[in-house]
Order: sequence, then structure tokens, then C-alpha cells
Amino acid sequence: MRTLCTNVLDVLVDLHTIDPAAAGLDWLAKGPGYVARQVSGWPDRYRRARTRTVGSFESVMTWLAANQPPDRAAVLIHNDFRFDNIVLDRADPTRPIGLLDWEMATIGDPLMDLGGALAYWVQSDDNAAFAFFRRQPTTPPGMLTREEVIEYYCRRTETCLTDREWSFYENFGLFRLAVICQQIYYRYYHRQTTNPAFRFFGLAVLLLEWRCRGIIRRNKGLAR
Repeated sequence: MRTLCTNVLDVLVDLHTIDPAAAGLDWLAKGPGYVARQVSGWPDRYRRARTRTVGSFESVMTWLAANQPPDRAAVLIHNDFRFDNIVLDRADPTRPIGLLDWEMATIGDPLMDLGGALAYWVQSDDNAAFAFFRRQPTTPPGMLTREEVIEYYCRRTETCLTDREWSFYENFGLFRLAVICQQIYYRYYHRQTTNPAFRFFGLAVLLLEWRCRGIIRRNKGLAR
């Protein structure tokens, strides 16, 4: 499991080392300010999809706006990096051979990509409510914890990152996931879809807001 995990993370690391211009992909870029565009755009999506059954996220959105950092880099990012989108070698299931679902790929801050990926990362010591929503094999013995994933990524990319700095990317990744869940739940709530799998997505949104608020409280005690 550890080999599988690090091999998958290496795909993300290698993706972030690609020169977009050399690869002929610089047309994906929308100019500087990727983080700012995300922080301003996703709150509007949430407000449009909000139902009376979920929280406002207003304090979280205010915090994100006040604590957003400048772009660290402008690299090719996948924007939906998770185990679900990894193709493994049938002969060696620890070896990734493909990465799917590129429709949200763009040029942006690599740590935003990492934060988005870890929003889906349920680990073995998470509470039962979060474990209920696990969709990836991230809990068996040998699988890295979220903290170990960050350490591994930073070591491989030679990135210096404090806990306080990471709190923004972690919080934004969770908020972004909450918006995605709420957009799906909105359709279920208004009977635009009857898929029973979406019935509990409103609960997921509530749990994600609770977790975001916890990061904000923890951040107050972190050294700069």
C-alpha cells in the first residue's frame, strides 16, 4: 500500500514539473492570479447552489479571502487528482500507467492541486462520519496519512511549507469539495436527480464546514 501511495503521488509530482510551454500547453494559462480567481469564484458557486439544509460557509469564505497567498508557481495542474482517476497496471497494481479526467486541467498553483487532492483523503483515524464518505483506498495499513503525503510531496519538490501556510491550501481544498458536493446535492434536493447515492451529500457539506472551521481555529495558534 505504501508503494502504491508513493507511486501515485509521484505522478502528481512529475505532472507539476512539466514545462507547459515546452509541452505546447501554455494556452491553458489565464495569467497571474490563479489563487485569487479560485478564492473569488468558488464562493459564488456555493451561494448559487446553497439549500436551507446546509450552512452558509460565510466565515470560511471570509477567512479564505483574508488569508490567500500569492501564486507560488504556474505549472500544469490536474485539478481533480485522486485515486479514482488513476489507471493501474493490471500486471503490477502498484504501478500507475494513466491519469484520467483532464477537463479541469489548467495552469495554476501546484499546492492548490495538492490541497484539492487531499480533501478526498480519508485516513484510518478519521471519525466514523468522514469514514462513511470514503471513496478511495486511503485507510489500509501502509497508506500515508495526509501529513505524510504533504511531507513526501514537499521533500520531492523541495518545497518549504509551514503548517500555517498549508492551512490555507487545506481549507480551500475542503471548501472546494463542499461546493462540488453541494452542487450535486442541490440537484437531488430539487428532484432534478433521484440517484440515492446523493441523499447524504448535504451531510457531507455540513461535515466539511465543521472541518474548515476547525482548521481556522487551529490556524490561530500556529506560528507564522
